[in-house]
Amino acid sequence: MGASSDHLHRATVTDCELHYEGSCAIDEDLLEAANLAENEQIHVWNINNGERFVTYAIRGQRGSGIISLNGSAARRASLGDLVIIAAFGLVPEEQVRGHRPKLVFVDEANFIKEERAHIPVQAADGEAFAA
Repeated sequence: MGASSDHLHRATVTDCELHYEGSCAIDEDLLEAANLAENEQIHVWNINNGERFVTYAIRGQRGSGIISLNGSAARRASLGDLVIIAAFGLVPEEQVRGHRPKLVFVDEANFIKEERAHIPVQAADGEAFAA
């Protein structure tokens, strides 16, 4: 088996609710666009402080742009931090090379600005180039 992945890139944390049930509330529009399911295990990578943790997705109000880290996850970010939210699945080995991930990029208000199925190859000087 190999791995597949779907990502929500550079989302802004809008809420940190320590006393809400532990999870990550994500705007339903973003859940659907990134192919994430309610109660699905997700990895959250905080760009601002380097924290990496695992929690699960819950539905946030549609069209709100909400990204709320709840419960103990609320201690791992501050309002305004940028995060990458990723989910992984297993696919048969023969399908790994052909798998096309769902990558959703958002603006500072967490509204979709781009969707793609690849990340460009990174050049040695840090610049991206088309492969």
